[in-house]
Amino acid sequence: MAKRIDVSDLNIYYGSFLAVADVSMTIEPRTVTALIGPSGCGKSTFLRTLNRMHEVIPGARAEGKVVMDGVDMYGSDVDPVAVRRHVGMVFQRPNPFPTMSIAENVLAGVRLNNKRISKGDAQDLVEQSLQGANLWNEVKDRLDRPGSGLSGGQQQRLCIARAIAVKPQVLLMDEPCSALDPISTLAIEDLIAELKDDYTIVIVTHNMQQAARVSDRTGFFNIAGTGKPGRLIEIDDTSTIFSSPHEQATEDYISGRFG
Repeated sequence: MAKRIDVSDLNIYYGSFLAVADVSMTIEPRTVTALIGPSGCGKSTFLRTLNRMHEVIPGARAEGKVVMDGVDMYGSDVDPVAVRRHVGMVFQRPNPFPTMSIAENVLAGVRLNNKRISKGDAQDLVEQSLQGANLWNEVKDRLDRPGSGLSGGQQQRLCIARAIAVKPQVLLMDEPCSALDPISTLAIEDLIAELKDDYTIVIVTHNMQQAARVSDRTGFFNIAGTGKPGRLIEIDDTSTIFSSPHEQATEDYISGRFG
């Protein structure tokens, strides 16, 4: 089910401003790729181009290629909504729909895609998705209660359950633990390790220890200064990036000399 993504010569704009320049990378299936770098260097902007969320912003656009299993996701005949169905996203802050129950939150994406589903199939999908997010045992007796009543870490796992319920092939995570306590963060990291058996995962994180713990490959983004575009400086196996990076800027960032 997981897919490979090949990005080549990607330039990302907000109006006439070039925000991210000349990104090329390969994201392998069933791996976790972490994106690190200082604030404002384009990591989250780049992440949003992988499921065409970037172009939801007025005036925003991307030029270049993002190819998933041979299909250019920016091709003229490709439906952006279909792309987002295959490439799910989990945001920085947990965002369960406050008026919906836990079960309704899980099914929200499926129903948004106008998929008809029987009551029995819906119940099975809720259980399957919550099991996949390691949340089922904690909430199975209160599925009809509001998702907003869960703890922060549980809410984030509920959002992951909602994302995987539509059966995507790729999961994007934009700093999914930045608003969570250490115990909830550990639960999400353990979950990421399990999910990569079935999904291709790309995670933006400011926590370099987290990148070292959860990822197979790490990409370092940097920016030359205010008004300059962010760039991918290097990407390699995580062990290589953290032990013997090829670029001095990467070494400086990881060692804390800047950023």
